[in-house]
Amino acid sequence: MNILRKKLYEILPQVEKPARYIGDEWNSSKGSESDMVVKVALAFPEVYEVGMSHLGLRILYGLLNQRKNTTAERVYAPWPDMEEKMRAHGLPLFSLESVTPVKEFDFLGFTFQYELTYTNILNMLDLSGIPVKSEDRTLEHPFVIAGGPTAFNPEPMASFIDFFVMGDGEEVILEILEQYEHWKQEEKRTRLSFLKKAAEIPGIYVPSFYKDQYSPEGSYLKTIPLVEEAPPVITRRVVPDLNEAFFPVQWMVPYINIVHDRIMLELFRGCTRGCRFCQAGVLYRPRRERTAEKLKDICFQAIDHTGYDEVSLSSLSSSDYSSIESLIEELQKQLKPRGVKVTLPSLRVDSFSVRLARNLQDIKKSGLTFAPEAGTQRLRDVINKNVTEEDLLTTVTEAYKAGWNTIKLYFMIGLPKEQQEDLEGIVELAKKAVQRFRETVGEKSRTGRLKITVSTSTFVPKPHTPFQWEPQISMEEVERKQAYLKEKLKGRNLAYSWHEPAASFLEAVICRGDRRISEVIFTAWQMGCTFDSWSEKFDFRKWSQSFEQCGLNPEAFAYRRMETGEALPWDHIHTGVTKKFLIREHERSIQGRTTPDCREHRCQGCGICTFEGLENMGGSIIETSV
Repeated sequence: MNILRKKLYEILPQVEKPARYIGDEWNSSKGSESDMVVKVALAFPEVYEVGMSHLGLRILYGLLNQRKNTTAERVYAPWPDMEEKMRAHGLPLFSLESVTPVKEFDFLGFTFQYELTYTNILNMLDLSGIPVKSEDRTLEHPFVIAGGPTAFNPEPMASFIDFFVMGDGEEVILEILEQYEHWKQEEKRTRLSFLKKAAEIPGIYVPSFYKDQYSPEGSYLKTIPLVEEAPPVITRRVVPDLNEAFFPVQWMVPYINIVHDRIMLELFRGCTRGCRFCQAGVLYRPRRERTAEKLKDICFQAIDHTGYDEVSLSSLSSSDYSSIESLIEELQKQLKPRGVKVTLPSLRVDSFSVRLARNLQDIKKSGLTFAPEAGTQRLRDVINKNVTEEDLLTTVTEAYKAGWNTIKLYFMIGLPKEQQEDLEGIVELAKKAVQRFRETVGEKSRTGRLKITVSTSTFVPKPHTPFQWEPQISMEEVERKQAYLKEKLKGRNLAYSWHEPAASFLEAVICRGDRRISEVIFTAWQMGCTFDSWSEKFDFRKWSQSFEQCGLNPEAFAYRRMETGEALPWDHIHTGVTKKFLIREHERSIQGRTTPDCREHRCQGCGICTFEGLENMGGSIIETSV
């Protein structure tokens, strides 16, 4: 037993949920001690239960562990009680598989899923003994890399990451490791020389090779390359054929409950519905499906390797899969006799989705969630949510007929062009849903059994969306709107839940920020900020002090309406969807005009069909004038 493992076993009885830190799950890798192996630590900056539920990390874990001379191990953010014991006992951050210090790996790769986990990343680096700022690292330290949706504005974390991976990771990660192996054979290798090699790989952004420029007044102007190897624009990587892409079948099975404790079967990537607030709808285009045969093969192998009793059909809008009914029918036919259920995590607001859910779910144990997003048709047209009030009421009616009596309705507040009537519309829509239950089930059955939960989040203007230029409403305004809904959504059949206004404000500040935000994040972490996505840990006072200490006004990032012609801190990252298209969608939102789904109508000219990363997709290229 090595010294670190001995220290770990001494600590575990003193912390909450010790199974978070022991590893050795069914189907996990055992790691490798060989110096000939490239070692990658895959890090998720959240607790084990959240990180183990992330599909992207599982894909990369399986992919790298089947590569010759490569081992991938995992590391998650230790909860504060564990961190305290680790620091007290001199135990550095370690991998779960072999209890190897993270600083001894060749690569430490973080998943960027949510801006409020950024202080956890700094804390994990510090716990590892790796310099928090990239400029302080030497050859003895691993290369710290990052990818994921929030990496599409990399600037707020530019000071801490050696390089970012933009887009799908299945192909580019192998190219990075190949370059690394070549670099390792060089006699006079330097950290800089490898970063230059990495920068030449499409989809790689090395922030130290670029510099931000600002006006005398402090406004962002542009990001410029400093070395020959750095391209002026970094293009997103896209895996064109999901049938050929790696997908794990030997799923790790945890010892404790995790957030999504089931097999996740990725049906497709991409969504063409075009909701104007939705960043994922831009970042994962074009739409790419796996065939039903491939999905069934993956599913049955995964069941055989794990013994899981649930398979979730996972995608941005799973019921949009082209062969969804026949796929479900075939899966049900083979899995029901084995005691395995199939579930759909996301449903459209239509009766078709209810029919699918009825065939899949145990009605007594689960509710249904629908996302009208806005309370009036006018505002739904502004955000391009192509559903009507009658769509929703018809859908919940079908759900009631099928036996459901627990419904969750998801809305946003603070959307562009929102008015008081839109808040009133949320209330009215919820009450109409209650009335439909009484009309559908009958007067005698209306008591107590129905529960409709209205949940609201605050609109955050995300980069690379048609609403990226829009301001967020003030925290005071958010609180006023929430107070109104709390007052109006009362009754035995109604419940209301909401999101912390300060957390949404900070999310907006960071996601729209430039490189100057890096120092704020660093200062907040030094003040003790970690696990900011957890309400009991979030300390907005410390964040406010950090902005003040760094001489930055956070409201200038969150509350300012940007002009469509001005430079944005993420303009040098190209998703494949053109800015011209985003501007057009923004203009249509102002006019209250909707844009149809390009699968049901002609191509809408977003630019993805002619994106340079898609040369190998095959088929016809459709060009449409914007």
